[in-house]
Amino acid sequence: MGNGLVDFALGAAVIAAPQHQVPILAGGAAVKLVRLLRGRRKDARQAEDAARSSDGGAAEQVTLAWEHVSCSLTDKHGKTKEILKDLSGTARPGRLLALMGPSGSGKTTLLNALSGQVPFAKRMHLEGRLTMNGQPAATAAFRQGYVQQEDIFYSQLTVRETLMMAAHLRMGDASQGSKEALVERLISRLGLAKAADTVVGDKKTRGLSGGEKKRLSIGCELIASPTLVFADEATTGLDAFQAEQVMQTLKDLAADGHTVVASIHQPRSSIFAMFDDLVLLSEGGLVYSGPAADALDYFASLGHKCPSHYNPAEFLADLISIDYSSPESEASTRARSAKLQAAWRQPHTSTPAASTASRPASATSQVVPFVASGRPCGWPRQAQLLFSRSWRQISRDRATNITRAMTNINSAFVFGAIFWQLKRTQTAIQDRMGLLQVCAINTAMSSLIKTLNVFPTERVIVERERTKKSYHVLPYFVSKLVAESPIGAMFPLLFASIVYPAARLNPSPARFGRFLGLLTLESFVSSSLGLAVGAVAPSTEAALALGPAVILVFIVFGGYYVNGENVPRALQWLPKTSFIKHAFQGLCVNEFEGLEFEAAKAGLPVTTGQQVLDRYSFYDRSVGQAALSQGRILLFNYWLTYCILKAKKPRYLTMETPKAA
Repeated sequence: MGNGLVDFALGAAVIAAPQHQVPILAGGAAVKLVRLLRGRRKDARQAEDAARSSDGGAAEQVTLAWEHVSCSLTDKHGKTKEILKDLSGTARPGRLLALMGPSGSGKTTLLNALSGQVPFAKRMHLEGRLTMNGQPAATAAFRQGYVQQEDIFYSQLTVRETLMMAAHLRMGDASQGSKEALVERLISRLGLAKAADTVVGDKKTRGLSGGEKKRLSIGCELIASPTLVFADEATTGLDAFQAEQVMQTLKDLAADGHTVVASIHQPRSSIFAMFDDLVLLSEGGLVYSGPAADALDYFASLGHKCPSHYNPAEFLADLISIDYSSPESEASTRARSAKLQAAWRQPHTSTPAASTASRPASATSQVVPFVASGRPCGWPRQAQLLFSRSWRQISRDRATNITRAMTNINSAFVFGAIFWQLKRTQTAIQDRMGLLQVCAINTAMSSLIKTLNVFPTERVIVERERTKKSYHVLPYFVSKLVAESPIGAMFPLLFASIVYPAARLNPSPARFGRFLGLLTLESFVSSSLGLAVGAVAPSTEAALALGPAVILVFIVFGGYYVNGENVPRALQWLPKTSFIKHAFQGLCVNEFEGLEFEAAKAGLPVTTGQQVLDRYSFYDRSVGQAALSQGRILLFNYWLTYCILKAKKPRYLTMETPKAA
């Protein structure tokens, strides 16, 4: 309405004005109109941010219901294993629902099914009905957060930086002030105020405790203001105090009106008392579903009474677990589990789940407001943010950088001592070739191992954030490469600055510059190979096993041990793909061209460096060609890594409608 009045007034003013004043009037009116519209947009944005920053708005409440959920896996021999067996239940807002059961009972699979995140597998089948407030879950537009069992972060970022990065990536249209206000509020609510400026840390760097990391994981999920919160084994690996703090955080979220579903193995009694509702699973079957406070009475009615002063959680865990200590105990506990499942399938006069009422959110509680738009920021902004994160991670990682620096310095001193002040004799020719070869191998291995140690873990973070649609692969990958380049170039410089004068290689500043350039380029190529291997390997351990095996092939065909002209035709492509060979050839051409050696007293002397190059079939190579060949391999590895990352976006099973429906 307001914009229509502005347009009408502008048109009327133009019509009424004299002809010679129309351009001036129209121009002035246009400027005023633009200012007016900008002001309105600014006011609207400020009002929206104010609404986001207020503590008065409660999260939209959602009742999650599932019916006849089953999951099975068929092996290659056609044998089917039932993981979930016809499960039904309800998770209500304002109540903390716990999924309990022994290992292998199907807790995590059920949690994944409810959140729509069952990993895709060709032989796995998932069926059932899932609704949110009565609507099919596939069409319901409710946000959800999933707190995974393993807490993985960028280790060198602080708590505040981690939350701010999540806010920037997932709140693209919000103002800086609203993002900062949300982060500070989350830090306070999660009990992380004292650790707000502490780095997350890892095995090499001291940082957060296990409980603090778990609460940070919850905070990263709350950035998007989810209506449903799922937590997988939230207390695993934590001591009793930290576990209770984490569960209290989830309990508070439920009290604020969120629908909270958490899988848990065997909690202590104080944690069990926090549960509002309880789902017990045994071998994929449902044993109990209803109010946690009624569970003991239900099992007592079946003849399984919990002893006095006994932890209810331990009693229930023992009751529904399978004892594998002997064939007899296994058979008896399986029979007991089957009876409990059959008993629950019988009709009840008063089903505990049916009598459970939703508990409204406390009017006095501070509710996490609805803050995120769900729209990520644009690619340029993504690249800027991701570059900032990568740079902080790399530049602050003192343990890794110091280790790499000391490794290169030590290697340089060792090689320099072994090949000290090489002479121009006939016997020194082989020494020069050997030094250049070990320089190429050392540079390649140093960069490869570093990348294999770091990237597989980082890839898990990227896959998790891509699942949330926080950013695209391309800006992430480009920003990572740009951020790593300056620091990555420092280590070949350290190595070359020591070994080159120590061995008294060709004493020319230009030759040293090309020597350094070839090693730096090779370092980047080796790192790119590590990225490709790390992208395809399922874990860091697998990457560390696969990477050296791949580079060993490139070492064998590195130009020193095997002459490329003598390689069988079927394998002639391998020397061409060996970046170590191209680096070695470039180093040899750079070193031996124009070099003269002392003549031998007997035999056929080699008096020039060109003769050495001819003997090793390097007569048609140049430093530029070697660098160009490495550049091609570098670009191919980058392209391959990008394609793998893009293709490895997590895929999930679609829940199919039960056939009996």
